[in-house]
Amino acid sequence: MFSWQKTPRAVDAERLPPGQVLTEKFPVLHFGVVPEYPDLATWDLRVWGEVESAFSLTWAELLALPRREVSLDIHCVTRWSKFDTTWEGAALTALAEAAQVKTSAHHVIFHSEHGYTANVPLDIALQPDCLVAWLYDGRPLEPDHGYPLRAIVPGRYFWKSAKWLRGIEFSAADHPGFWERNGYHNNADPWPEERYSE
Repeated sequence: MFSWQKTPRAVDAERLPPGQVLTEKFPVLHFGVVPEYPDLATWDLRVWGEVESAFSLTWAELLALPRREVSLDIHCVTRWSKFDTTWEGAALTALAEAAQVKTSAHHVIFHSEHGYTANVPLDIALQPDCLVAWLYDGRPLEPDHGYPLRAIVPGRYFWKSAKWLRGIEFSAADHPGFWERNGYHNNADPWPEERYSE
């Protein structure tokens, strides 16, 4: 269960997609149990699929990658939006370059704990501001928001920014993720309100 409220400040209509309400809070919505990570020394992130060089990164190796900070507005399919959120992590483009993604790859599938997946087209995943993020507002992610790592996918409803990320698959074919298989729109662009599949 979550709650949100409309803020009293003026809303910049050009930044708020149709059907959304602005909030200062950070509502929580997810399916399943929040995973626990008592020891990140055993954690890893796997990168594979249509690539020349599949690899895995330990937590220490991930933190050693060049960092990027982005500020963006986020929009949840449940109709709340939050402006000016700040995330820090590694650019997905850096992982793609390290893996040497093949020309046969057209989609990225984010794999998370509990078998959860989210899918995005490759051109969306390779936007400069698409991250694998471990910091929000300068602090480690809270467990409810995806600790230790989540994807950040600008320009899509926030369910595409998969929490508790454990793998990134570069795929030749599209594979709808958990929410897409359960009635959500495959593309998830908030501006034309691509909330649910038709």
